[in-house]
Amino acid sequence: MASIYTGRPVPSDLGFTGEVTLRGRVLPVGGIKTKVMAAHRAGLDRVILPRRNARDLDDLPETVRQAITVHLVDRVAEVLPLALPGKTGADPDSGQPICATG
Repeated sequence: MASIYTGRPVPSDLGFTGEVTLRGRVLPVGGIKTKVMAAHRAGLDRVILPRRNARDLDDLPETVRQAITVHLVDRVAEVLPLALPGKTGADPDSGQPICATG
């Protein structure tokens, strides 16, 4: 939705997974090994994952861990600058995501 709102596409080399709460927290999900392996097979260079899934990365083959850059996040506000290059972030007072074109 943020991509549509800002008019900026998500880079085609980026994948992400996780559960997002109404307050913007990114929660862990299952199947990380399968999802990252699929991203690698699809040619993605970067993935964004919930920080609490970090231990699941140990299950990945070393060749995949070296081929993909993994960004671990706790909040949606951390995802926006990675997924939407340009001016994005969060309002420090409210914690709400802000997006500006430019």
